[in-house]
Amino acid sequence: QVKLEESGGGLVQAGGSLRLSCAASGRTFSAYTMGWFRQAPGREREFVAAVTWSSSRTYYTESVKGRFTISRDNTKNAVYLQMNSLKPEDTAVYSCAATPTVSSTWWRDYSYWGQGTQVTVSS
Repeated sequence: QVKLEESGGGLVQAGGSLRLSCAASGRTFSAYTMGWFRQAPGREREFVAAVTWSSSRTYYTESVKGRFTISRDNTKNAVYLQMNSLKPEDTAVYSCAATPTVSSTWWRDYSYWGQGTQVTVSS
């Protein structure tokens, strides 16, 4: 069974940092673009960041540029999201996902999804 599983979420004060991890199993995702999405209560799912198979291209939503960094380790079949200078508006369930599309910020392009991990940023 193909599975993505996130970890690293938690409660942090504004200005703090968290590092999210996504471990994949059942399939090698080295040729896939890996992305992070988030969804806050009452809001639609939002693209956060993505990294292509070669790590030569990364993409970020404007609100996290300069604060978040996406990376991947294909030898471990994993993707990470380093989140710094967190703000209360970053509070959401963060999910990792994979797509064969070279570069996509559209959630419906992603074929595989994790269950999500809660990130809560207090003011």
